[in-house]
This record gives sequence, C-alpha cells and structure tokens, in this order.
Amino acid sequence: MASETIRENVIKALDEIRPFLQTDGGDITLIDIVEDKHVHVRLEGACTACSVNQMTLSAGVETTVKKYAPEIESVVNVG
Repeated sequence: MASETIRENVIKALDEIRPFLQTDGGDITLIDIVEDKHVHVRLEGACTACSVNQMTLSAGVETTVKKYAPEIESVVNVG
C-alpha cells in the first residue's frame, strides 16, 4: 500500500496528463502503487489500440509522475 502522500502526488500527475489522453479518445486509471516505487495504471479507450502507447507511457505519463513523485521508479500499463 502506497503512502498517502505518494498516492496523492501520483493522482495529481495523472490528472495533469489525463486531458491530453482524452483529447485523443483515451484515458488512464491508477490501479495500484507497489512498494511506493512502482505505479500500475490502465490505459483505456483509444490508448489501448494506439501503436505509440508505450512511448506515451514512458515519455508522457512516467515523466509527469516522476515530476510529482520522484521516488517512483516505474510506471507500468497493466491493462
């Protein structure tokens, strides 16, 4: 279970990136934070079939999450 501060920061990060995903018909949901280091998300909508979703995940989502919560080591799509 992630500490509340880390969870709040990850949610803020996802809220920042979400409008960009929604513009393209996608979305993202926080599934879990493991050991306060690994964020599990689910890419949804158009993001599931998008050929560049891994690039979006690492370049966009992971970068934004680490800006808000530098202790996070990885962001993984478990969808």
